[in-house]
Amino acid sequence: MTPRTAVRTATRIATADGQSATVTSHSAAVTDWATRYFGSWWNAAPAEPPISGALVSADVDLDAYEDMAADGDRGQGAVEADYAGSPMLHTRHTDGSVTAVQSGERLAYRWSPSLRRLRIVGDDETVVATAAARLAREIVRGMLLVEGWQILHASAVTRDDGATLLTLGDKGAGKTTTAFLLARAGWRLLANDRVFVRLEQGYVRVLPWPSAAACGFGLLDALGLFEPVADRLRAGELMHPTQDQRVTDALLAGRREPLWRANGKEMKPQFFPDQLDTWLGMTLATEGRAAGLLFPQITPGGEPRLLDEPRRLSEADFFTAGTEDRYPDVFGLLPMTGGSAGLADRLTALPHQALALGHDTSANAALLEKTADALLD
Repeated sequence: MTPRTAVRTATRIATADGQSATVTSHSAAVTDWATRYFGSWWNAAPAEPPISGALVSADVDLDAYEDMAADGDRGQGAVEADYAGSPMLHTRHTDGSVTAVQSGERLAYRWSPSLRRLRIVGDDETVVATAAARLAREIVRGMLLVEGWQILHASAVTRDDGATLLTLGDKGAGKTTTAFLLARAGWRLLANDRVFVRLEQGYVRVLPWPSAAACGFGLLDALGLFEPVADRLRAGELMHPTQDQRVTDALLAGRREPLWRANGKEMKPQFFPDQLDTWLGMTLATEGRAAGLLFPQITPGGEPRLLDEPRRLSEADFFTAGTEDRYPDVFGLLPMTGGSAGLADRLTALPHQALALGHDTSANAALLEKTADALLD
């Protein structure tokens, strides 16, 4: 645990659209975490007082946790929700503030909307740092939604001129695979799972959604990155703490076979956004301009090829508060906004291509590069 000092450190995050929030803490590890988590995607950098705007104050403070937890227990009308996989009790007070407690995580929160300040306290540095980054992102997400941005289930890569390819599809369709292969081929990675999009003067502007990135053993090995990642772990460097210990053990031992949970979900290596650049060699981008759409589907044993099947955007491609499954809006950070009538039409009108990907990474990469160039030429 990093020693607590009288000096507070701060990290300011700011999107290319100008929305911002600041994370402060007595622990430099908490603000360093925010810097790594948002990185160059959301222009994270150390900040100095005076600090204005939305503020997330996050500390390892057992006494403050117990006091806030007691306040939460005394609250009237507490509601239970599952937040980030852990039970949470939250109470909305008459002044609009919200107190929330996750006793299993030993985390307590207090959101004061009039001050635009969120206080987070707990007894574990990693848990506090994770919560601070997550809630800072939710605060900025709310600001972007107010400004008319919407969220797409898509990965995205960008050329130097800002032209951006969005890759859409259901879970397991190959969104991350497509983005990583093109990023390794020289495109800049804008997002691996979700993006913010907004219609602006006849074009669709794209901003990244910062998050940890999962990369399966097969893709990691095919990219020639399994051993470099394993060597970093053996040297004492750490990956994202949401990574299952069994994945870490397999990397250290050099075992490349995929690992599976009882529910059939693959357990994958998890990377901080900054590690996509420093470990995996993918340059990150802060924004782009939608110029084409890809609709991949992975067909095990098949050859990579273009498909003639029509594919259009659907409501399922857009991410809304109603489809949020891990982070319900218990603090009231997200506004109720309607979609842009012309956004889906403008996206649908872009050049697009459906394609099948197999398990030959070199062949997949060759087809993706050729198709990407053809769509944007």
